[in-house]
Amino acid sequence: MTTPTLTHSPRARVPLNPPRGWFAKQFDRVIARRFGGSADPLRAMWHNPRVLRADLALEAGVSRFRTLPPHLGKLAEMTAAIRIECDWCMDFGYYLAHADGMEPAKLEQVPTWRTSDVFSPLERRVMAFAEAATATPPEVTDAMAQALRADLGDAGLVELTMLVAVENLRSRFNSTLGLSSQGFSESCRVPTA
Repeated sequence: MTTPTLTHSPRARVPLNPPRGWFAKQFDRVIARRFGGSADPLRAMWHNPRVLRADLALEAGVSRFRTLPPHLGKLAEMTAAIRIECDWCMDFGYYLAHADGMEPAKLEQVPTWRTSDVFSPLERRVMAFAEAATATPPEVTDAMAQALRADLGDAGLVELTMLVAVENLRSRFNSTLGLSSQGFSESCRVPTA
């Protein structure tokens, strides 16, 4: 995977200028080193440091989830981001899932998961659940929940539900503020001839 060449969201509804202050600048550099550039959602959140701290605490907690197989969580998150049409989340989600070793064929087929033949029945149930949980109002049925309880157990279903809810928060925040793809996913795609 190459280092991404990132751009900033041209239609952002808040300025995405570099943060000011020693800590903010150091934090921005850490993110740039880890991901190849600054992340627009964090730059937007610097306008309200309490929001940023709350988000970082939430994301730190979510990063410690271990019940659900990671690839199922990534598929659920990407499905929710697609349903909300969050370009930034789809871009960054692809990048993270690729970095975690997910098969590129599956990543590329998430938008067409219903007709694609690369997903297992369990993966399809997870993506259907993510889509239904993202709908407003949620469209999760008892049958969906029961099937996933049988597959994942109670703890797995609760974790899956929280991952979808957190992705809804991310996607709605980012798309509402006009944050778009920065080019993260381009660094891990195979160039065409």
